[in-house]
Amino acid sequence: MKIICEGIELSDAVMKTVKACSTKTTNPILECIKLSAENDVLTLLATDGEIAIERKIKAEVLEEGAVCVPGKYFSDFIKKLENAQICLGCEGDKLNIKYGDSESSIQVLAAEDFPALDMNIDESRFSLPAKELKDLIAKTTFCCAQDDSRPVLKGCLIEAKEGIVTFTALDGYRMAIARKNITSTSGDIKIICPARTLNEIGRMISAEEEELQIYVQKNMMLVRIEDTVLTSRLYEGEFINVSNIIPKSFASEAVIGKDLLKESVDRASVLARTDKNSILTFDVKESSMAITSNTAIGRVDESVPVLLEGKDVTIALNSKYIGDCLSAVTDETVRICFNGAVSPCVVVPAEGESFLYLILPVRTSA
Repeated sequence: MKIICEGIELSDAVMKTVKACSTKTTNPILECIKLSAENDVLTLLATDGEIAIERKIKAEVLEEGAVCVPGKYFSDFIKKLENAQICLGCEGDKLNIKYGDSESSIQVLAAEDFPALDMNIDESRFSLPAKELKDLIAKTTFCCAQDDSRPVLKGCLIEAKEGIVTFTALDGYRMAIARKNITSTSGDIKIICPARTLNEIGRMISAEEEELQIYVQKNMMLVRIEDTVLTSRLYEGEFINVSNIIPKSFASEAVIGKDLLKESVDRASVLARTDKNSILTFDVKESSMAITSNTAIGRVDESVPVLLEGKDVTIALNSKYIGDCLSAVTDETVRICFNGAVSPCVVVPAEGESFLYLILPVRTSA
């Protein structure tokens, strides 16, 4: 293999594909990026067994071929050559990298050892504006579980039907649901996609993309963004039936300005985080919500105006959970719903059903 390409284009492609390289494996080939040169195109491909990212760039191909380079070291090195024209040439088990009057080399592995990947995934699909998909990801994936005790909860339930796509994520302490209209669909779709996959897609989406197609086939998903293709395995199993978790009615509902509440929560959280339970207390009365953080370091007492319908209520919540929720919300006002101190707190839009956040309260001795 021998090719010539621009450093800025190669660096951009390497930075995108290296995200799919494995960092915890006993198989060195999964730590590699496969470089394939053919028909004046250089294709970069990486996978860790769960997700795969493929990126194509233009290159002057002097000699066709393929080789696998260590992803981390190759990406770190190429990033330093963004302003140079680069010549890559393979000799035996080394890849020579020429730039200006300099030359370096890196050990490589045989392309034949790289796992075969099926990039033809198109059985079912739905489409929606790219910015809407990015928003759905930002509003939900932070609620996915981090541990392996229930693998399906490390993913997001995605359901597309009747012109609407719904993302649902939960970790046992909090839950996020977000909905958007879809442009088109080939039929009803229900999958559990790893949060890591969705976050990677969110990072890949820029302002230029207008609409994206999400393809599904058996236990695989594919998204194509410009010259980059991402495929991912999907989780198999039954997701929790969330309709049994969401309360059907509430004793108290408070409408409040989101920014005012978030600013107050952020300030109170500074002290709350010094305590292992990170507790904020919310005391909601007719026209105000008192937000209190009381720790060994100090105390914060704040008050923000609300419109309360129903009973007064006092509830304790984890400062991170309510803070994450408010950071994800883009609406100017929200409706916070309660059924007392020991029942879940629910945050929804003041009008409509575009999102829902459910947070379990913290039981306190008081």
